[in-house]
Amino acid sequence: MNQDKLIEITKQQEGMTVNQIFEQQINESTYQVVGCTVKNEYKNLEYPVREGDKIKLIQVSSKEGMKIYIRTLVYVMGKAFETLFPNEKLTVEYQLGNAMFCKCDTLTVTKEMIEQIKTKIQEMVNQNLPIQKIIMTRKEAETFYETHITSKGRLQLDLTENQEIYIYQCEDYYNYCYGTLANRTGVIQEFDIIRYFDGFLIRYPSSKSPNEITPFKETKKLSWAFEEYEKIHRVLDVNTVYKLNKAIEEKRMKDIIMLAEALHEKKIAMIADNIAKTKNIKMILIAGPSSSGKTTFAQRLGIQLRLNGLKPVTISVDNYFVERQDTPRDSNGEYDFECIEAIDLALLNDHLVKLLNGEKIEMPQFDFHVGSKKYTGKTMKLAEDEILVMEGIHCLNDELTRQIAKEQKYKIYISALTVLNMDRYNRISTTDTRLIRRIVRDHQFRGYTAKHTIATWHKVTEGEEKNIFPYQEEANTIVNTSLIYELNALKPIAMPLLQEIKQEEPEYAEAQRLIDILKYFNPIPKEYVPANSLLKEFLGGGDFKY
Repeated sequence: MNQDKLIEITKQQEGMTVNQIFEQQINESTYQVVGCTVKNEYKNLEYPVREGDKIKLIQVSSKEGMKIYIRTLVYVMGKAFETLFPNEKLTVEYQLGNAMFCKCDTLTVTKEMIEQIKTKIQEMVNQNLPIQKIIMTRKEAETFYETHITSKGRLQLDLTENQEIYIYQCEDYYNYCYGTLANRTGVIQEFDIIRYFDGFLIRYPSSKSPNEITPFKETKKLSWAFEEYEKIHRVLDVNTVYKLNKAIEEKRMKDIIMLAEALHEKKIAMIADNIAKTKNIKMILIAGPSSSGKTTFAQRLGIQLRLNGLKPVTISVDNYFVERQDTPRDSNGEYDFECIEAIDLALLNDHLVKLLNGEKIEMPQFDFHVGSKKYTGKTMKLAEDEILVMEGIHCLNDELTRQIAKEQKYKIYISALTVLNMDRYNRISTTDTRLIRRIVRDHQFRGYTAKHTIATWHKVTEGEEKNIFPYQEEANTIVNTSLIYELNALKPIAMPLLQEIKQEEPEYAEAQRLIDILKYFNPIPKEYVPANSLLKEFLGGGDFKY
């Protein structure tokens, strides 16, 4: 089945559900069909269609399909957990690879507990229970919550922008989900649960291999980076959107902003101190996915290094591309500038060795228009009190700096690792936070529309999955550049840009999904953001040059 094929609804089909009309295609599909788009909006398969609607079925082999699969799995897990442990509360804290880390409030996670949850989930999958979406007015929801208790009720009912309340029902279980769910529990074909630290991981497949759970790969450094911020936000008591909005209403936001920024500064200072203490380190390598704030981070780290008596000197990997005729091509025959083979590794390593040995080099300057390196007489030599800094997508991959001894390198992985939850079961994706950052930055400084940014985002993430994420555990340290308040500050710019995308445009569905996230955040003026904040890289008006 062609995932991108649009099928128009006839007059005879009007009023039928997507599931009824496309039953045969769904049953014969190579991969599970978990949802659809109707007029470029995400819907589940029970959606009743109208004549002229254009439908596209969504399989788990697509990124949005896997998101629906994961949301459904978490929903089913929530039902299983609350059935087994009705007096205990569970929180889905953050994502680690193809898994969500979950933690109980008071119960100790045991092997027996995990087996109980797995058995209960599998039982519901085998029963293929229907999951029904219920739409209520605010008044109906208030009446509903007088007799039905859920940990989520307070969040949506407190939001003035939400006049309609969406709840999903499965048997006698009711819960929110901020995004489309599958219409039945039976779509969950692959999952696993394993103990992890003081909680457990609920594991799922990837969109590239939707029919299998790949072997678990430990990510201790990434876990520690998440946990560091999770603990601080719990102490501040702002680990959910509801609590964050409450802080704004109670005029406590400036204190939270100062604390969040102080946490960044403390982390950067600690890294600079560690580098200065380790005398063998001659170069700092910085890598991270798009919109992580690498430019501001590098400049703020430079200030802290200078306080330690080290002067940072930057060398750009972009000047070391191979000649255009030697550039590798991808499967479509297009130049692949993101693969490591696009870098002139021999020349780069020759120059790095000479610099670290105190020798002088003539710096190349790559001309992207003609696809060739040029030499203009510009030279470079490191002084005794100088340290080399290099930033790029391959900087965590030792192949890039293969001739430099490991003890001479200090590798830093940075990313906006979001730890803010909508509520106990619904977290905000790190990828979504970075996309919203990029939409704002592209508009502010590059003249791109939100439509353009969304349309090209899949290419960005594909490059990250191949060239950055596999090496994150190779870093000496991982830096979380997320800020608890950032979506509040980005919202006033991002929302109008997303609302410009028209319904007939393919990017509309993704735009609406991001709007549905942002609408829960009370906006704050960008003037609240300090001038040296990493967020200024996206908002503009900061102290640093970009």
